[in-house]
Amino acid sequence: MRFANFCMLVILASTLAVSSLYSGEKIVWKPVKFAILRFNDDAPASWNMYHGEKRGVLLVRLWKRYMLVDVNEQEVYEVDPTTVKAQGENVEWSPSDVPNQPVETSEWKVRDVGPMERVRFRFGKNGSYLDIQLPMLANRKPAY
Repeated sequence: MRFANFCMLVILASTLAVSSLYSGEKIVWKPVKFAILRFNDDAPASWNMYHGEKRGVLLVRLWKRYMLVDVNEQEVYEVDPTTVKAQGENVEWSPSDVPNQPVETSEWKVRDVGPMERVRFRFGKNGSYLDIQLPMLANRKPAY
């Protein structure tokens, strides 16, 4: 019984943490320059990656699908594409629109690969891989 209560507390805390990242206002997300994205070891034909104010939280567009990737918490949330509005090369989206439950992911790996930080995870237990490479500055801080 105690373990179940602990699990519920962890789920509630992570949901509150993501939803409290920002207030209900829409935020302008800017593209991550020089990022690399691979889906099952292939470059997708249509993708983009955006960053907001908080480091490690990315908005990824993969084909017509949007996902909020929280690298720090190792969670991915499906984003309703109708809530994302394009503004030139930027997009506008409110993190208060994030769903309550993250997408099931596994096999998270975050590692330093020279001038890049590589984030790789699998959707579900046997699903597809998403590989994100983020540019880093010489002082090891993100270049976005």
